[in-house]
Amino acid sequence: MIQLDHTQITLRKEKVCMATIRKFKGKWQVQIRRKGYPHITKSFLQKSSASQYAKEVELKMEKQIFNDMSEAQRTTLRDILTKYVEEGITELKSARTIKSKVKLILQDQIARCGLLQLRAKHVHEFRNRIKEGRAPKTINGYMETLISCWNYAKRNLSIALPAENPFELVSKYKIQNERDITITEEEYQRLLLASSQEKLNMLEDLIKFAVLTTARFSEIINLKRVNVDYNKRLATFIDTKNGDDRTIPLSDEVISILKKYPFGEKFFPIPTRDRFKEHWYRARGRAGLKHLRFHDLRSVGIRRMLLAGMQMHEVAIMSGHRTLSVLHRRYSRIQPEDLLNKINNLVVLQK
Repeated sequence: MIQLDHTQITLRKEKVCMATIRKFKGKWQVQIRRKGYPHITKSFLQKSSASQYAKEVELKMEKQIFNDMSEAQRTTLRDILTKYVEEGITELKSARTIKSKVKLILQDQIARCGLLQLRAKHVHEFRNRIKEGRAPKTINGYMETLISCWNYAKRNLSIALPAENPFELVSKYKIQNERDITITEEEYQRLLLASSQEKLNMLEDLIKFAVLTTARFSEIINLKRVNVDYNKRLATFIDTKNGDDRTIPLSDEVISILKKYPFGEKFFPIPTRDRFKEHWYRARGRAGLKHLRFHDLRSVGIRRMLLAGMQMHEVAIMSGHRTLSVLHRRYSRIQPEDLLNKINNLVVLQK
C-alpha cells in the first residue's frame, strides 16, 4: 500500500502550494509541482528529511531563488567540456590550444565526475596526476581551461550549478620570475649549423627570421605574400597575439630569406606543427641546447637589438610590446660578457 502525506506549506500566512510525500519502495518520496517550475521528485530514507526538503524548496520557490539542479545531477564534466569545445571557443584565437588541453582532460577520470559531485579534492587529485613533466605555468593553463568551461556552462547551457566554481577553490601554482633564456653567439651558430642538417630545409631560415624580426612562431608561419611590400621593405603580421596588426621594417638579410620562397600563399608552409617540432627538437639537441624553446629566439632577437644600440621604443615596434615596462623588465637584463667590448673600448682619462 502507498501511503500519502499531503504537507501544506504556508508562507506569510498564505497557502502557496502543496507538496506530496509518499512511502514508495521503502523510501519517502517528495513530489513538488508549482507553476513556472519543473516537476521535482526526490527520495529520502526518513520522512522528516523529506518534509524538510519540501519546505526548503518551496520557500526558495516563493522567494524566486530556487535553482533546479536536476539537469546538473545528470550531467558530467565530460558533457560540458565537449559542449565548450564544440560551441564555446570557436571564435577564440586560442581555440587550438584549448582543444589540446581538453583532449588530455577528457582522458582523465575527472571527466567522468558528475557536476554536483565535483569537490576541491577531485581537482587537487587531477592536478597531481598531470603535474609530472609539466611546468607550473602549463598546469595553471589546464586549471584556467576548466574554470572557463564551468563558467561557460553556467552562462550558456541553462544548467543550474552551485555558486562556487570547484576549480577556483584550488589555488594556482605560483610562477617564478619570467623565463630568462638567452644564448651566446657561438651557441647561435651551432644551432644554425645543426638546423641546416635537417631534412626540413627551411628550418635554418625560420630560426634566422625569428631572431632578426623577433616575430612569434605563429606570426612567421602565417605570414602571407600579400602582406609583404618589397618596395617599401615592410611586412605586416595580421591579427597578432594582442589582437592588433603589426608592421615591421625588413633588413637586407630578412628580404633575402623571404625571396628564397617565391611560391605559395604563405612564405613558410610547414608540413604540420608536430613534424616541425620533430626537426626542431633534433636540431637543438644536436647543438647542445635542449633547454631552448623556439619562442626563446624572440628573446634572443630582442636582446640583440638592445645590445646593438636600438632604443626601447624602437624595439617595441619590432616586437609588438604595448608597454615599455614589460619589455624593459623581461628583456633588458645585461650579462657581464655583454660589456666586454664596451670596457675594452673605454678611453682611459689622463690626469
